Amino acid sequence: MAVEELKIGQLAKRLGLNPRTIRFYENAGVLPEPERTAGGYRIYTAEDEERLRFIKAAQRLGLKLGEIKEVLAFRDREQRPCSYVAELINVRLAEVDERMRDLRTLERELTTLQHRIREEGTGPGDGRFCHFIESSTAD
Repeated sequence: MAVEELKIGQLAKRLGLNPRTIRFYENAGVLPEPERTAGGYRIYTAEDEERLRFIKAAQRLGLKLGEIKEVLAFRDREQRPCSYVAELINVRLAEVDERMRDLRTLERELTTLQHRIREEGTGPGDGRFCHFIESSTAD
């Protein structure tokens, strides 16, 4: 049974990526340098496609490229990265919690400012630029 070989454009289309992104992953070391045809075209396999799908899934979960590279290195050494991934997930979740707190604070500030604008109208104020922003509690 023949192994399916894909050129970079075909692989990119299947995954919804730009070919430049695939080349970037190669340069970053998360995707191995592919075989090439006699004409110099990159040739990718189903394993490369699977690896790229994993990279996309990991990025969607907020993992950074260096972290993904380490997870893939575990796999390449035939080791299970699950404890490392568990720690990454804990760190990422803490970051998300912090961002959510920051967004809730921002939402309260914007809502307060929106009510103030409705009450006062948008006529000229005392500020040099816009008194609503200048007098807001934002840093």
